[in-house]
Formats: sequence, structure tokens, C-alpha cells
Amino acid sequence: MTDVRIGTPLTKLVGVRHPIVQTGMGWVAGPRLVSATAEAGALGILASATMTVDQLRSAVREVKFRTDAPFGVNLRADAGDAPERVRIIIDEGVKVASFALAPSRELIARLKDAGVVVIPSIGARRHAEKVAAWGADAVVVQGGEGGGHTGNVATTVLLPQVVDAVDIPVVAAGGFHDGRGLVAALSYGAAGIAMGTRFLLTSDSTVPDQVKAKYLAATVQDVTLTTKVDGLPHRMLRTELVDALERSGRAASLLRAIRHAAAFRRDTRMSWAQMVRDGLAMKHGKELTWSQVLLAANTPMLLKASMVEGRTDLGVMASGQVAGLIDDLPSCAELVDRVMTEAHAALRALPVAG
Repeated sequence: MTDVRIGTPLTKLVGVRHPIVQTGMGWVAGPRLVSATAEAGALGILASATMTVDQLRSAVREVKFRTDAPFGVNLRADAGDAPERVRIIIDEGVKVASFALAPSRELIARLKDAGVVVIPSIGARRHAEKVAAWGADAVVVQGGEGGGHTGNVATTVLLPQVVDAVDIPVVAAGGFHDGRGLVAALSYGAAGIAMGTRFLLTSDSTVPDQVKAKYLAATVQDVTLTTKVDGLPHRMLRTELVDALERSGRAASLLRAIRHAAAFRRDTRMSWAQMVRDGLAMKHGKELTWSQVLLAANTPMLLKASMVEGRTDLGVMASGQVAGLIDDLPSCAELVDRVMTEAHAALRALPVAG
């Protein structure tokens, strides 16, 4: 494990050795990956949206059994059982709560009152300004290069906007995989970087080997942005399934959405009423068809088919564009060590005016 360190407001805020965050990827960021990341000195984020409340409590306890290092839990702020999940975070002494959607002012206050660090993920300057005004401790800002649901503004444009707009630590996400990227983000004023695809492609990740092989074989051109999965811009590997979704009509999309909705309901033991409420929350303010609403609520099942069951023919594979640059599967410890060593080498190589 490297002794090379770069202290930033992020490392001070959450108590980690290195300014690196492993993002909360559904079906991927489980106890094994999160604890390995934490042990490596970075901030691991446990993905809770694909877990039941009981599974979340068990997962948190497993991470705590594996490591004494700080870690976080990612939540959906609009989920009907969000208060129960927040209670688990508080009761179990989790250091960080991260959010894919902006949490309410009240939810932020509840977490902060309990000593939990609140770090929402955002994709626009105005969203960063809003959560900062509500008391968020830091933000993760993801540019369009990032995997999963993403925006259309590049990290190199979005990041400096957000850094200039808020006075809390900003973590850069979207397009990062090495130490050079960390130095670039720091030069923009970020307090660290967050990586998803790079941590997915480690030996500590539980993603099936055949799925990892698909990622490793991908070129930059094999990573596409589509709205056909759930009506929202979603960056993923281009596969035959994605091509079929883009060609399919409304009837086929609705049938597929209903099938996945039923499967997701069985897995999570959610009621149909709760699924409809979550779907309406996703539909609010967006021009989505009902088939897209169902798919938005049940995209986790499409991800599970690949990330858990290894069925790349039946599932989707969320991916950042950096998948086209990654060709190995280091452990989390090896990855973090490499990133920090590369970052120091990049800093030493910078020309100094004389």
C-alpha cells in the first residue's frame, strides 16, 4: 500500500488517506468492493437502491466487519423508504450519505445533525448551488463522459463552473481512471475524483468475469449514450440488446417494461403501489411515456441481468467512456496505489517556469 498522499478538503472531510471515491453502482458496489476500496485508503460507497432495507443493514454491517475505515452509502432521495434507510445510516454510524438525486433540505439537516457527511451527486451548476445552500458538505459533479444516467456537458466544462459556484469541496466524476486525471481535476480546483467503471473493472469487483471481458474488449466507440432504455440519457456499452431497444416500437417497449417491473417487484418485495409512486416521482417534470416510466423504475433488473447473472444478452452494462481506455483488472489496493503514484509522477513532470 502506497505512502504517497495528497491531502485535500475531501480527505479531511471524510477521513480517508487518498482523494479518490468509488461510486455507488447498483449490483456492483457491494460489501466486498466497498471494503476493499476503504482498506486501500479511498472512499467506498455502498449502493443501496438495489437492496431491500434488511439487505442494506446486513451489507453495512458486513463492510464494518471487514474494515474500520470510513465508507458511505448511496441513497435514492425520492424512494418511499428513504427515511428507513437514513435511520440505518445513522444507527450504524456510517460516515457518508451520498445521493444520486438531490435530497431535501430536511433530509440533509437530519443527517448532518447525526454527524453524517452529506455528498449529493449533481450534473449541473444550479443543482450544486441548491444543495450547497441547503447544507450539503460536498458535491460529486459528473460530466457527460460518466456511466449510467448522465448529462451532456463534458467534465472539463462542468467542473470549473461548479468549483467557481460553490464554496464546499467538489469531487470530479466522469472520464477519470488514472493519476493524470486526478492531477487534472485538482488543477481545476476539485478536491478529488470519483470513479465507477475503473472500480468495476478490478479483481475485487463481484461482476462476472465474462461481463468484465466485455468491458475490457470495448473501444471508446463501443460506449454509447441512449434514451431508449428508460427515456433518460444513459451511457452504456453498445450491445445487441441496446440496438434492439433503439429499434423497438412502443408496444414492444411496454411489454418489456411490464415484464421487468414484475421481476423487480419480486426481488425487492415492493408493492405495486410503491412502484407506481416511485415511477411517478421519476416522471415528474419529464416527458416520459408510461413504458419509459416502468423501465426507469426497473432499469435495475436490466443491470442485474448483466452485473449479477452474467447475461450480457439480456441486460445492459452501464459504462463510462473510459472503458475504452482500461485493459486490466487490478485489485483496489493496486489501483489506488497506481493512481497516487501516477499523480505524484505527473506533478513532478510539470514544467516549472524559471
